[in-house]
Amino acid sequence: MSRRSLTLILASVGAAVAIAVSVLVPVPYVILGPGPTLNTLGKDSSGQPLITVSGHPSYPTSGHLNMVTVSYVGGPGSHLNIFSALAAWLNPDEAVVPESELFAPGQSQQQSQQQDTQEMTGSQQTATAAALTELHIGYATQVVVVQTEAGFPASGVLKAGDVITAVDGKPVTGATALTKLITAHPAGATLAVTIQRSGKTRQLNVGTRQSGGHPVMGVEIEEQYKFPFNVKFSVGDIGGPSAGMMFALGIIDKLTTLDLTGGKFIAGTGEITASGQVQAIGGIQQKMVGARNAGATYFLTPASNCSDTKGAVPAGLHVVKVSTLSQAVTYLEDIKAGQAVPSC
Repeated sequence: MSRRSLTLILASVGAAVAIAVSVLVPVPYVILGPGPTLNTLGKDSSGQPLITVSGHPSYPTSGHLNMVTVSYVGGPGSHLNIFSALAAWLNPDEAVVPESELFAPGQSQQQSQQQDTQEMTGSQQTATAAALTELHIGYATQVVVVQTEAGFPASGVLKAGDVITAVDGKPVTGATALTKLITAHPAGATLAVTIQRSGKTRQLNVGTRQSGGHPVMGVEIEEQYKFPFNVKFSVGDIGGPSAGMMFALGIIDKLTTLDLTGGKFIAGTGEITASGQVQAIGGIQQKMVGARNAGATYFLTPASNCSDTKGAVPAGLHVVKVSTLSQAVTYLEDIKAGQAVPSC
């Protein structure tokens, strides 16, 4: 065999091995693309309203207030190869990000989906709280024990599901109030903690210890809300917290005669707090593409995401920056009236 033939054979084998490796060996990246977009004022694929209010007057709505999502390819246990990643990198509507941005170390896709589902449920409750706060409709906030930390005073005293209602006789109206009541005493103090457990009221003595520079009981808590009427959501298996603002706007539109859209197609995104603060989210570029493809002409985005929209706004889409739910309501009324609104 000639040297030239041998060189060609070796080069061919090397190329074949390189191709096989690039196809078969997964890369630690995830491809993000536009996902489904659903009208919070409309119905799901089975004909059920996305938002149903019962126990309180509601009013007809028009137009669209669409929540938007991001789809992804890749992740733990998948086989995303370098060719797929490069193709997505060249597609202006997609993004290639490190797997670690979506999945915690050692987290499976199933665990991630469970987390997304929990975040969606939480965002729906928080959106309801934000909408009622904006409309000055009262509701109760409960501080519920999620778990206690081993080695801390609360361990073995408080249990998951306990509702903390008071500390030293002073009412606990939220997580911030509980923190203030705990830190009002020096580390090592014993607190009289009133709880509700299995429908019964109890008073327990819980100590504190120093951690992170301040006294703590060693308990993980979450806020839960008791609303004066029912708000039900139907979004299927979509997860994550970023639809919060659009849920809140949909609830406000149904509970009032405002007709926020004036018949226009408006989409948006943003995590929300019970007080109405609109917080940054991920995948804003893919969400704008999904919104425009669905027919949206206006897109509400968290002000803190404005830098992420630069150079990526689809033609025909007007991006409106908002920092609070109250601003979002005002800007929607301005759009309906044909007035200018802040843009990124």
